[in-house]
Amino acid sequence: MTQITRKTEARADVLKAMAHPARLFMMEELARGERCVCELREMVGTDLSTVSKHLAVLRAAGLVDMDKRGAQVFYRLTTPCILRFVDCIDAVVRNTAERHLELAH
Repeated sequence: MTQITRKTEARADVLKAMAHPARLFMMEELARGERCVCELREMVGTDLSTVSKHLAVLRAAGLVDMDKRGAQVFYRLTTPCILRFVDCIDAVVRNTAERHLELAH
């Protein structure tokens, strides 16, 4: 019998949604404040369709919310504390790099 719970599965879904460089980048930008899709498209450097698909993944995971104002759509983080998790990931990356450097010497 498995010990994996719905809560664990929901956590994994959030992590999967974050697991793309463009989506992480957009989340970091949204931490600075609300952005329209056109701004995010320019920052990511890809077509509008691709950015919209990435934002849809983040929205489905509950990481971002949108607000349509006329012809423009604006996004914001729903829970900015999620970026503390990204800070933790940065610590893991640094520790891993340091261990590899130590092994190389």
